[in-house]
Amino acid sequence: MNPAWSVILLTTLCGAAQGLLLVLYGAELAGYAGRGGTGPGFFALGGAAAFALALAALAASFFHLGRPERAWRAAAMWRTSWLSREVIVLPLFLAGALGWAFGHWTGAGWTRPVGAAAAVVAVLLFLCTAMIYASIRFIQEWASGWTLVNYTLIGLASGATLAAALAGARAPALVPALTALALALTLVAGATRGAALARNARLVPRSTLQTAIGVRHPTIRQRAMGFMGGSFNTREFFHGRGPGTLRWVRWVMLGTGVVLPAALLAFVLVFEGPAVTNQWLLAAALLVQGLGLLAERWYFFAQARHPQNLYYQAVS
Repeated sequence: MNPAWSVILLTTLCGAAQGLLLVLYGAELAGYAGRGGTGPGFFALGGAAAFALALAALAASFFHLGRPERAWRAAAMWRTSWLSREVIVLPLFLAGALGWAFGHWTGAGWTRPVGAAAAVVAVLLFLCTAMIYASIRFIQEWASGWTLVNYTLIGLASGATLAAALAGARAPALVPALTALALALTLVAGATRGAALARNARLVPRSTLQTAIGVRHPTIRQRAMGFMGGSFNTREFFHGRGPGTLRWVRWVMLGTGVVLPAALLAFVLVFEGPAVTNQWLLAAALLVQGLGLLAERWYFFAQARHPQNLYYQAVS
């Protein structure tokens, strides 16, 4: 598949927003509000950051639409389409994150029920987004439970790292707990992503050149794509990069998405340096992990082999 940057930004930014809200709401339930001088302003900032990230993700999604003025029609097929369900749930998440942030900012007493509703919506949004791809059975790389697991854990890991970075700047008392959580989630997300990669490496294509054209000869070799020039099929369903590029991106996503941020987070936990040093280390972990997750999401789409490419894989 040919990944659109608008979709890459949509899924990474929104996943981080959902993870951030879930982590901070969990911290509120665990009684971290008020601990070590941590006031409601920190949670208000976190909720506002989740809202801003989700809003940016929504804005990015419009760049992938041929007719943005008709975007509202995407919700019409909610009974059968996971995409329509995502279109409905995303604004609900925006409202929940904003309401939770506003409640903490004003010192209202209803932040926990609002946060609970926002957390449920965040989980539903993970489900809707992942199932858009996991439900496409003819793309074997996506049609797996690993898609839902990885979308959820990667979102939680990035959200926890962002929460730790915010704590480093505004709530030092929460840095140890949030950093430990971010480290654990990053390692678990890396392990499950590795399991998905191993699973995809063992896949045997259900379609071949022989089955595509109905000829059983074992040495068929395609010499041309069948077009004088490019078409929608050749542009949208194949990224045009070679196997070497995919291998390079895979190592980048594992190194910068898992190994380097985990090392930085572990350094903060083990050495317990000054608050200013922790701020810079956590900010660096967030930046490095963000770049790695952009690479991960590009790879997720690029690795998927659409069956139609059996017809258009070669250029004369």
